[in-house]
Amino acid sequence: VQLQASGGGLVQAGGSLRLSCRASRRIVSFSSMEWYRQAPGKQREFVARVRSGGSTNYALSVKDRFTISEDDANNSLYLQINSLKPEDTAVYYCYAIGLCPGSVCGNYWGQGTQVTVSS
Repeated sequence: VQLQASGGGLVQAGGSLRLSCRASRRIVSFSSMEWYRQAPGKQREFVARVRSGGSTNYALSVKDRFTISEDDANNSLYLQINSLKPEDTAVYYCYAIGLCPGSVCGNYWGQGTQVTVSS
């Protein structure tokens, strides 16, 4: 299973970005798809999650600014980021938990996409 993240970039504070994560398998193969981020010198932290039933969870620091969604037709996971702040600067990673038992059983990380927010 491969996850390919994209959509990062350099934006000014207050701006928006849409991150994408393309999976090599169908979205329905996963029980959960998630976004994490890692800022320089900090540990990787949870950002948002969407479960197979459609329920979502967000970190308190991003709630009301970030929206996670998925597109089964394109095997893709998205993260819409609005009202960006300098503290959102980080490498953003997509993460997926495959359904078990099954051929996709396991946990998978994408390669990350850099988001840099200037003040």
